[in-house]
Amino acid sequence: MASPTVASTPVPMLDVNRQNAPLQDEIQVAIAEVCASGAFVHGPACQEFEDAVARYCGVQHAVGCASGSDALLLALMALEIGPGDEVVLPSFTFFATASAVTRLGATPVFADILPATFNIDPDDVMRKISPRTKAILPVHLFGQCADMEAIKRIAHEAGELPVIEDAAQAIGAEFAGRRAGSLGTVGCFSFYPTKNLGGVGDGGMLTTNDDRLASRLRILRDHGQHPRYHHSLVGLNSRLDSLQAAVLSVKLKRLDDWAESRRSNAERYRSELGRCGLAKSLTLPEVAPNCSSVWNQYTVRVGDGQRDALQKHLAAKQIGSAVYYPIPLHLQECFSSLGYQRGTLPMTEQACQEVLSLPIYGELTEKEQNQVITALAKFFGIAAAVTSDQCAA
Repeated sequence: MASPTVASTPVPMLDVNRQNAPLQDEIQVAIAEVCASGAFVHGPACQEFEDAVARYCGVQHAVGCASGSDALLLALMALEIGPGDEVVLPSFTFFATASAVTRLGATPVFADILPATFNIDPDDVMRKISPRTKAILPVHLFGQCADMEAIKRIAHEAGELPVIEDAAQAIGAEFAGRRAGSLGTVGCFSFYPTKNLGGVGDGGMLTTNDDRLASRLRILRDHGQHPRYHHSLVGLNSRLDSLQAAVLSVKLKRLDDWAESRRSNAERYRSELGRCGLAKSLTLPEVAPNCSSVWNQYTVRVGDGQRDALQKHLAAKQIGSAVYYPIPLHLQECFSSLGYQRGTLPMTEQACQEVLSLPIYGELTEKEQNQVITALAKFFGIAAAVTSDQCAA
C-alpha cells in the first residue's frame, strides 16, 4: 500500500502581513496621531519622514511624492527633459522606468545589461550616448546598485550629464560605501507595499544634494505652485500623504534589520544550493565586490529552456516564484516605433528567458526555505538533496 502524501505548507513568494502584523499597534498609534491632527497632506508626518529618509540615504534633501513612477517623472521634469531628448536606460527593468521618459516626449534609448548582476552595462551605455542624450537612468535592480563609478565617469565625459538613479528596489543598498539615492544627481524610490520598505498603498521619494533641484521638485510635485496659487511651473498633483508617511516612519526604523535577514536568506540559498549540487543546474545571483545588496529579489537563471517548467513544478508544490521580467522593454509593442529588433540586446533577451525569482523576504522561515530547496532538487533529479537534513522540507 502506498504511503499517504504529506501536504507541504504553502510558501508564498511574499507575505507583507508577516512584516506588518507585529507593528500593528505602533502603526495604529501613528495613524491615529495623523487623524487627530487633521494634517493629511504636507503635514508634520511627511516632513519627519522626509528628514529621516534624507539622513538614512546620506543626502541633503528628500522630497516625498505619490509613487515611485511619479518620482521618475518628476526627476525628468525637474531636469527639463522633453521632446527631442534621449535618455539612456536599461531594457531589463519595470515599465515605469521607460514610460516616464516617453510621457515627456523624450526617447528612451535602451542599453544591455551585465549578465552577472542584471544591471545596466556601462560599456553599452557609452555606445548609446549621442548629441541628443540628456540623462543616464541606471536601475539598481533586485536590490543591488549599478556600477555608478563607471556610469558617472561616462556622464562626466559626455558633458556632465545628469544621472537619475532608479532605486525603487534598492533602498539601503550601497555602492563603495554610499547608499542608493546619494550616488547620482537625483534618486527615485518606491514605497509600493511589496518593496523592502513598503507602505500600505502607493508612495515615493526623491533624494538629492542639489538645493536648486530639490526646490524645483517640491514645486513640481504640488501643481507647480509656490507660494499657493502662484504657479511658476506646470507640475503634478503628486504628494506623499501623511498617513503613508506615518506608517513608513514606523517601518523605516526596522529596515536595516529586515535587509540583514534577507542577506542571511540569500547566503543560505547560496550555501545550500551549492552544497546540494544545484549550483550546477542553476546560475545563482552575484553581488559585485564593491556593492552591498538588500536582496529585493533572489533571482536565479534556469537554462536549457527549463524555466517555465520549473516554475510550474514549484507552483504544484505550493511554492511561490515570479519572473521579473518576461518581456524586455525594447520588444514591448508600445515601443515598436523605436525600431528595436529581437537580438538587439542579447544579454537582456537571454535574461528574460531564464530568470526566476525565489522567496527571499526577511520573514521566510528556515523550514520554508528548505521546502524551496527540496522542490528545486526534485525538479533536477538530485535525490541526495532530498534526504539531507539541510535540504529536506
